[in-house]
Amino acid sequence: MTKMKKNLLILTFSILLAACSLQLAAHKSPLIARSSQLAAEKYWQQEVHYDIKVTLDDAAHSLKGFETMVYSNHSPDTLRFIYVHCWPNAYKDNTTALYRQLSQIEERKTKLKKIRDNGYIDQLAFTVDGKNAPAEADVQNADILKLTLPAALAPGKEITIATPFFVKIPSYFSRLGHDGKSYMITQWFPKPAVYDNKGWHAMPYLDQGEFYSEFGSFDVHITLPSSYVVGATGQLLTLAESKAYKQTGSANHNNPFAPIRYSPPATISKTLDYHADNVHDFAWFADQNFIIQYDTLQLASGKIIDVFSWYRPGGNKQWMNSISFIKDAVLHYSKWIGEYAYPMVSAVEGPGNTSSGGMEYPMITLITSPKAGKEELDGVIAHEVGHNWFYGMLGSNEREHPWMDEGINTYYEFLYEAEKYKYNGILGNIIPDRIKKLPTDDFLSAVYNVINQLKTTEPVETPAAAFPSEFEYGLVVYAKTAVWMHLLETDIGKAKLEKGMQAYFSAWKFRHPYPEDLQASLEQSTGSNLDHAFNMLHNTGSF
Repeated sequence: MTKMKKNLLILTFSILLAACSLQLAAHKSPLIARSSQLAAEKYWQQEVHYDIKVTLDDAAHSLKGFETMVYSNHSPDTLRFIYVHCWPNAYKDNTTALYRQLSQIEERKTKLKKIRDNGYIDQLAFTVDGKNAPAEADVQNADILKLTLPAALAPGKEITIATPFFVKIPSYFSRLGHDGKSYMITQWFPKPAVYDNKGWHAMPYLDQGEFYSEFGSFDVHITLPSSYVVGATGQLLTLAESKAYKQTGSANHNNPFAPIRYSPPATISKTLDYHADNVHDFAWFADQNFIIQYDTLQLASGKIIDVFSWYRPGGNKQWMNSISFIKDAVLHYSKWIGEYAYPMVSAVEGPGNTSSGGMEYPMITLITSPKAGKEELDGVIAHEVGHNWFYGMLGSNEREHPWMDEGINTYYEFLYEAEKYKYNGILGNIIPDRIKKLPTDDFLSAVYNVINQLKTTEPVETPAAAFPSEFEYGLVVYAKTAVWMHLLETDIGKAKLEKGMQAYFSAWKFRHPYPEDLQASLEQSTGSNLDHAFNMLHNTGSF
């Protein structure tokens, strides 16, 4: 999900004192190098190809659409039903898992006060290969359906699932929502749950707790009033609109102090066509007042990608620099982990959100940090763009193992902030000047020593929904995982860890790795026995 906000990590007086006396000694864990021969388990994953036609009604704040999904069964099992996520139903009433969680986590209770309009999804009528297929809602979770197939789906076969749908868009307080006539359209369409070698992963939508979805492709056709500017996952194939966005965005990038506004076509409505490959989600954001910036970026291989940002008049002035922040993040992560695989990358300035810095989706991220200074906004954008690696291309189960995306990504965010600014997104401005003058590696060691002193009660390897507070979730999943990664770097060497993470990315790109896959990949590429290191993920307190 989001960059952990330092205002949620209210550092106690003792931690402030610790920050003022940062020590450079790095903790050593006894990792013993050895070669390991691992038998490769035969891997498979399901595949879904979507075609979605949707119309936005900005008077009623609703969506009306039709979805077709080609679902391929690559598993060795015969399937007789498919679980389907219908996450807009999480916003239906106070009986859902979302509302229950918001009422139970102290730091998130304030979100309940922001609810002006509930949301839901209905008018579903599923067919499978043209035959009616019954869908039954889960007894406890209205946002999970069990779709019974008219005929068994054998291994190696595919089916076509189709349904109309209607979404009432809630007021914005979690991820899907509207703020007036500004739209954050996320987790908005029926989506099959993941079926992997551990079984089905049907999960209700939660605010604290993210997602796990099947890879595939999307063709999405969005009809809406012509005055709207849209940022979305994937490539915009509507040539006239794409050309207008690029021309306007290029002019604004070259002269950000006097931005020009997008001129809509002289029609009542328009339809925008998008395509995306090798992704497991599709999000889009629409606003009549977005300022567009655009540039291109050439990667080390010579590949050129499009870079967009969409931001708000009167918003955070640092967004004038957003293209440079996005490009820098892509270049750094590509160098450290592996080259960015998609044809486009982008960021959107959204409404202020007190419990997050942003929320990531493939090729696009929503940033909700209206008061961030230059270093903080750059760090937030780097973190969220970095999720194109840890969550996007490496599609781990974020609900069960949130550290695999948020925590590992935070390690790289900290490296990015340290190299550019001698800044840290958690400790912020409490770092003494004498520490900022240290070489980058020593600066990071000092930062990690302080973070490792912060008191926690839950181990890193804890499912997102099991954390008792937002504070504990943020501190453990984000910060303590970054500490753990730093200890790996200290013990096996920076070059070895970089090589190991690059090998992990290469082996698991566009797949669903679990912790054991990460360990096996690192052991194979580095020649180290990492049993002790991975066992540490189950320990509470400091490492």
